[in-house]
Amino acid sequence: MTATFTDYARHGVRHLCAAGRLLPFLPAACLLIVVVVLAGCGDKSRQPVVPARPVRVVIAPLPSASGTVIQTGEIRAREEVALGFRLDGRILTRQVDVGDRVAAGQIVATQESATRRNQLNSAQAELDSARAAEQLAALNLRRMKLLMPGGAIARTQLDSAQSDWQAARARRQSSEDALKNARENLSWAQLTAPADGVVTQVSASVGQVVSAGQQIVTLASGGGRDAVFDVADPQAIPAQAGAVFSVSLLSGSSVIAPGHLRDISPQADPQTRTWRVRITLDNPPPAMALGASIQLILPASGQTAIALPASALTRAGGQPAIFIVNTKTLTLHLQPVVLARYSTKEIFISAGLSPGETVVIAGVSKLRNGEKVTLGEGSE
Repeated sequence: MTATFTDYARHGVRHLCAAGRLLPFLPAACLLIVVVVLAGCGDKSRQPVVPARPVRVVIAPLPSASGTVIQTGEIRAREEVALGFRLDGRILTRQVDVGDRVAAGQIVATQESATRRNQLNSAQAELDSARAAEQLAALNLRRMKLLMPGGAIARTQLDSAQSDWQAARARRQSSEDALKNARENLSWAQLTAPADGVVTQVSASVGQVVSAGQQIVTLASGGGRDAVFDVADPQAIPAQAGAVFSVSLLSGSSVIAPGHLRDISPQADPQTRTWRVRITLDNPPPAMALGASIQLILPASGQTAIALPASALTRAGGQPAIFIVNTKTLTLHLQPVVLARYSTKEIFISAGLSPGETVVIAGVSKLRNGEKVTLGEGSE
């Protein structure tokens, strides 16, 4: 825009000079041009200054190994069985619901069975026909054997009768097996409980068409109960065979049951990165029902760690990290750390943080590395 205005001004000056009309106004015109050019060349790149963000911080304390670790979990059946039909079909009836107790052999659900019953009748008729053919072939073979010594028939006729009888017998055996299969298919239209237990989950309704093996109900069989926990550090669980654990209800710490370690999963869950621990409870009280929330108190491991509020934790490249404030420049630094363990309220850092450093403990999801900040109200 400035270059265009200058070109127009230059052409206008030449035209006026040629006409002799500009000489009295030449000083004023030059001054006006200079003012306009300087105004157009002003610095427009300046942006308004963004005030520094106030943050809440805490001074990292000295590392400590004292204290306890509380793990929360739930009560589950020692054995859970997912029940489903062996063949495809539409559910005709479902006779149980969540919480119902069933006995071994009790019918849980049924499928439509008209087609399978027709198959059974067809297999029965095929067997009757095969038995009749076998009897006829046996009588014919017996006659041939009586006529053969007197020379009334040729040897080939006896061999043919022998072959017909063997084929008829094989057909009868095949028909018997087909009848057994048809009877089993018909019996599979009824879903029965393999053992005594409690229905903990229902996954299909009446009228639904299900595939073979699809889960219909989940049965918690037997009376045994396990305490199930997901832990971040499996080394914190004593693995001795004789170790006794004290498990209590989360809603009432006075309800306690002893237990023994059953197993620890050999690898971590790919999503939560935790290990599944099962503790078999010895004579649990009735209050520890299936699905109840429980807690397990363990002594902290010997590794020292710095305790911080859980709200200070964020991520950097998929790894745990925290924001540290440079107290001289008041800028943020995103620092990766190593977690020794964690609880619902605190994280325990074993590496990546030194005592005395200033750590941001609130609003970390909205902060950026290198951002200018101020120490806000409530900072410790």
